[in-house]
Amino acid sequence: MRKNLKNILVLAAGLVFLNTSCSDKLELAPVSSISNTNFWKSADQFDAFVTGVHARFRSHNGNFLYLGELRADIYGMEPGSSASFTGEASQGLERMWLQTLDLDNPGVSNFGGFYNNINQLNLLIDKLNTTNVVTEANKNYYLGIAYGMRAFYYFQLLRSWGGVVIQTEPLNTIDIANLAKPASTQEEVMQLIKSDLNQSSSSFGNDFTFRQTKSFWSKAATLMLKAEVYLWTSYRSGGAADATMAKEALTEIKTNVPELNLVPNFENVFAVNNRGNAEIIFASRYQLNEANQAFIAGNFVPQSGLITNFYDSLANRQFNVTTDNWGGLLRVPVKVATFRHFKDLDTRKRTTIQPAYQKVNDNYVIAGAFVKKYQGEQNAGARQYTNDFPIYRYADLQLLLAEAKLLLGEDPASEINSVRARAYGANYNPAVHAFPSQPIDANPQEALLQERFYEFIFEGKRWYDLRRMGDNFVYAHTTLTPAEAYKLLWPIDRNSLTNNRALEQTPGYSQF
Repeated sequence: MRKNLKNILVLAAGLVFLNTSCSDKLELAPVSSISNTNFWKSADQFDAFVTGVHARFRSHNGNFLYLGELRADIYGMEPGSSASFTGEASQGLERMWLQTLDLDNPGVSNFGGFYNNINQLNLLIDKLNTTNVVTEANKNYYLGIAYGMRAFYYFQLLRSWGGVVIQTEPLNTIDIANLAKPASTQEEVMQLIKSDLNQSSSSFGNDFTFRQTKSFWSKAATLMLKAEVYLWTSYRSGGAADATMAKEALTEIKTNVPELNLVPNFENVFAVNNRGNAEIIFASRYQLNEANQAFIAGNFVPQSGLITNFYDSLANRQFNVTTDNWGGLLRVPVKVATFRHFKDLDTRKRTTIQPAYQKVNDNYVIAGAFVKKYQGEQNAGARQYTNDFPIYRYADLQLLLAEAKLLLGEDPASEINSVRARAYGANYNPAVHAFPSQPIDANPQEALLQERFYEFIFEGKRWYDLRRMGDNFVYAHTTLTPAEAYKLLWPIDRNSLTNNRALEQTPGYSQF
């Protein structure tokens, strides 16, 4: 009976969402007065709404990935080709890694749809601050979630578009005046992000517990975001003071959540039968018959019938539609150069990327590659992409801590080597693999960037890593040049400029 009631309440929360999300455009919001009046009457309804904001967050993972990765140096067609090795066309997605975006081909439209969930979070904050039906512990935990998640969205917006519209009050009615709202400055957006982080952390208090097998936002997630934010500002105006804030946030997690650790086998971090493992800090939940990572099949893996023309050289076999039923469209292949960038003894190489070969006179010749990190599970002869999508995990904590230490003139070896040792497993040789033994370690920033490259492909971090450390790293590792510095930010799409005439196009791009 309790389970059936909860299902009904989740549906009710969905109705509140439905009334506010006919589109994910910036200007849309109204919360239905009927639904809003009849909601928020019980603790179960608040629980259901919190579940709903996480479901909406999950729906944005594809855009998190696009914004955080597709303009970096991971994906692309091979030289001289306008299609993937299986013959599937990119259909405009190549504009992201070729840096040819404009207002009609923006890569990501309507600010990723993020404002829809920002409004839901604004509504949740407003209702939590005026309710007496939720226990004090849940009220504080849910406020920690709401402020932390809102900060996460605005940090995505800041790193992608710079100054954006700030909206912190729920929009309960259609107010034409509010639809013509100009963007705030980057400084104002960052001020909001840091304020929300403080509100989130103070709301959680000393509660470091995880909920829903780490698929709900937590205090540890807030502190991970805080470290990212303060590392970002440390490279700009914050200097050592902000690097210290980042280090303290990460150390606070390690002190208060000692059970977090690296999973010994890299592949097991992402396995569908190992959800919420010791390495995960926060991940979006996908489950069979509930939700799939549709963005994988949509663009990142090949059609089952096309991959059968190629071979797996390691297994010495031709691909087949039974076990290699990826069932997707390969619009965004991994570059062969990306695959070759990895050392052969690094277990992340074959876990993350699937190479495909042609057979020429009994010799294997690589034809292309695609992402393999999330293999999903087989169900009734079909592959279902039901791996959780990690937002923060312990390897990220270790490498961010190494970065903070480096900025503070401290030794980052312990954190870097913990990640490298896991990557090489039984083949780990400190004299060869440990920091600072590798040639790249002579430039510690490049060493950290490379380690994060190996570790986080298909987790939406590479572009942001390059951007965080500085423009020169973007120019060194991508097709972007200093003459195109304005392209470090994304263009605003024509539709958003039409619907909000107070918005101005990102400087440098063609105006509306």
